[in-house]
Amino acid sequence: MSSGEFCPRCGDPVPERADPLPGEPRERDAVLCDDCYFEDFDLVDAPERIEVRVCSQCGAVHKGNRWVDVDADDYTDVAIDQVTEALGVHVNAEDIRWGIEPEQLDENTIRMHCTFGGVVRDTYREERVTVPVFIARQTCDRCGRIAGGYYASIVQVRADGRTPTNEEEARAVEIAESYVTEREETGDREAFISEIKETDDGTNIKISTNQMGGGVAKRIVRELGGHVKEYPTLVTEDSDGNEVYRVTYAVRLPKFTPGDVVAPADDDGPVLVRSVRGNLKGVRLTSGEAYEASFEEGETPDARKIGTTEDADETTVVTVEDERAIQVLDPETYESKTIARPSYVDDDAETVRVLKSREGLHILPDGAETDETGE
Repeated sequence: MSSGEFCPRCGDPVPERADPLPGEPRERDAVLCDDCYFEDFDLVDAPERIEVRVCSQCGAVHKGNRWVDVDADDYTDVAIDQVTEALGVHVNAEDIRWGIEPEQLDENTIRMHCTFGGVVRDTYREERVTVPVFIARQTCDRCGRIAGGYYASIVQVRADGRTPTNEEEARAVEIAESYVTEREETGDREAFISEIKETDDGTNIKISTNQMGGGVAKRIVRELGGHVKEYPTLVTEDSDGNEVYRVTYAVRLPKFTPGDVVAPADDDGPVLVRSVRGNLKGVRLTSGEAYEASFEEGETPDARKIGTTEDADETTVVTVEDERAIQVLDPETYESKTIARPSYVDDDAETVRVLKSREGLHILPDGAETDETGE
């Protein structure tokens, strides 16, 4: 224990205190008495003011050297956090207690009234400081890029030998938006769609990164069928001299879609297309048997389109002749015709939906017009 010492400032005796442990530096102000020590003592070190940078578009807050999404309607909690981080409490203080009371002066100014307490030299000390916080409205890097139309990849949705349907284009956009939203929810601030544009040939989707463009293209193909090809274009070099490419992902949807009726080259009768994922699958309209194109033929077998479910008309069943034949009225001439009876036609059917084409009359299964999933 140190004893017999006097304060070098006022000359009063200094109370005995424990010597520092071996290897610990002796505090410079340890030689002062309590009165002189507390004359210059600051329990809290607080900045004169704090500025919180907020994106006026998306509400993100700039922290450190990056923008962070905070999902806040107001920035009082953000201001409290930043004030708390900026305040420093004296290293010798123990049993610290503190509180902050915000005072909203206007939309962009918050006054933080901070109260801190702690024990120093066996004496409880309390200090109050007020820190003004200013909200600076700016534009974050992400919103600046979006406003400037920035993109790194283009997903072009096209179709083989046809124009994509409205449903296909709408679903492709939904897939893209869902994919980007998933990335945003993980905290990826580089994830955004800068433009969706419809053209005479299909839809173009401009996306922020090449990786996300490729991910969107693969998801579209996985759900709607088809294939995708990549076409990179050198656009610039970064600060390190690395080449920067913009990639076009050309999605080519299959020639046929669920709901199409096609006539394969095998002459076994028309097929109602149910799915084009991987390879074409459907049902024979002459027998009701399942049809699946070979692996080599894939999603576009040697076949020609003869109509769609939307071209079908409801007509009257005259009589069910046997398991393989049925007599119906021609929906145009109203003549009675005997045609193939597929297995999905019930014995007591009174009406059926038929497609008339150069291949003749063929009965469609119930619900064919609503089967858009390909399952």
